[in-house]
Amino acid sequence: MTRAARSRAVACAALLVAVMTGCVAIPTGGPVTAGGGGQVREQDGVVVLAQGPQTDAEPTRIVEGFLLAMDAEVTGDFDITRQFLAADERSEWDPGAETIVASTTMVEQTGDAQVTVSLAVKAKVDVDGRYVEVPADALETLRYELVQDARGAWRIAYAPDVLVVDSRRFAQQFRETSLYFLTPDSRVLVPEVRFFRDRNVPTAVVRALLAGPSPWLQDAVTSAIPPGTELKPEAVSFERGGVAEMTFEPARAVLEADRGLLLAQLDASLRPLGVTTLVVRAGAGGAVIEGVPDVLPAPDAGELEILVDGQTLRVVADAPAAVDGAGVVQGAAPGSPARSADGLVRVALADPSTLVTVPVGSAEQRTLLTGPALAAPSVDRYAWVWTARGSGAGRLDAVRLDGTAVEVTADWLAGRTVQAVRVSRDGTRVAIVSRGPDGVTLNVAGVTRDGGGVPLTIGPGVRAGGSLTPAAAASIVWVDDVTLGMLAEGDAGVTPYRVPVSGGSTPLPAVADAVELAADRGSRSLYVVTADGDLLRHEGGTWVAVPGVTGVLDVAGAAFPG
Repeated sequence: MTRAARSRAVACAALLVAVMTGCVAIPTGGPVTAGGGGQVREQDGVVVLAQGPQTDAEPTRIVEGFLLAMDAEVTGDFDITRQFLAADERSEWDPGAETIVASTTMVEQTGDAQVTVSLAVKAKVDVDGRYVEVPADALETLRYELVQDARGAWRIAYAPDVLVVDSRRFAQQFRETSLYFLTPDSRVLVPEVRFFRDRNVPTAVVRALLAGPSPWLQDAVTSAIPPGTELKPEAVSFERGGVAEMTFEPARAVLEADRGLLLAQLDASLRPLGVTTLVVRAGAGGAVIEGVPDVLPAPDAGELEILVDGQTLRVVADAPAAVDGAGVVQGAAPGSPARSADGLVRVALADPSTLVTVPVGSAEQRTLLTGPALAAPSVDRYAWVWTARGSGAGRLDAVRLDGTAVEVTADWLAGRTVQAVRVSRDGTRVAIVSRGPDGVTLNVAGVTRDGGGVPLTIGPGVRAGGSLTPAAAASIVWVDDVTLGMLAEGDAGVTPYRVPVSGGSTPLPAVADAVELAADRGSRSLYVVTADGDLLRHEGGTWVAVPGVTGVLDVAGAAFPG
């Protein structure tokens, strides 16, 4: 729409408001009466109604109207939107194939019967609800072919199978939810975030669970739902009061499954949607399946720990306290402490090239690994210590306290230099900041292990925080089970961000001299260490200095990972 056209639209809207308000008279006389005591409700939001095509509209107007109607019918059946399409295209066009979240849209006619739409893209969501944040300067072009019908009216003969929405509409009309799978030992639930149009969301969630985890995660997790299980009928009945009913086929496979774990996955995935009671049947008219789930939440992050002059301290009530039995780390530049949840594994970097154990009790400091520019270590729930040698070797290194070491490879890391590593608290995913020909990126990948929990390989990496450039400090930490904290370069200096594995990144106030991030007890509480050694806590929308804490060399971002 041109600037002039927009001005005419605004003028028409203003005229309409004036006409409507002109029909309402406010009484100026009569007795004073008491009000009804009612409350003024805040308006839920502007409801945009889709409008069909005008008979004499030019091609650009047809495409503009098509995009507006599409945006207005995000949670509908696109009945009005399809009126802009030629008869044959109405049944062919599939708006669910992909969603583009756009910040700006420009429509122009590029041929006698062709209209081009240029989009500044913020994110993309695929048919299965997987959200990918794209680089800040991402652009995309969509082309629409038009024809004239028997009456001479223009209609769209070809439209890309894409749903285009702006960020505000996406936030209003799409529902963020987690699908829950299981760790290979079936002890911990693992979330994978998806985004679905806000209609029949319980059905969309159950269908996605039956389809299984995304390719990047599938070798790192398992599911108690038998392969090939189908939802029959193909919808979840969601009643008032929070009762969700569904039937799975084939019945025999469902009855032979671990029903407790199956129900645990369904309950964790559906409860945030308001489901309080699950009724799951094995086959049409079959018995309601029952079971007792035996799963645990992901391990807590533990207390925040810091390293001051080589001494490990824990932050309790915003004051440092000594960690019982922990000795001083010896080395040229001790830093980057990490530990397990139970505190039995404690490590640090004695210098940038030496990974050591932290002396505890009578146990002396020992060297576990050496290499150039080692990444800050991270301890997983299987007691493996992860790091990486900054050599572009295309792998990560994992070592245990007994000296057992393995190389964990990933094809996509070949030729890249790993700068930061953090394993998720459930041990199934690893976040990696690496530098390569395309610059510095943050990726999350699944971890494949053997039956004893030994890490074997890393799966395909999925890009997170695609609009961001990780800072030179390359500090990352798991804030919760689906969100990372990262320092990124920004116009105001180094800026901490909350970066979902799937979703849009959120900036926090900039800290120009920030060098390290930490998360406390797995909550959404974040800490920053500055170049001067001060510890700042995010509180009330700003960063507040933790009193009595100075000279911080580094932090143990969390117990899982450390």
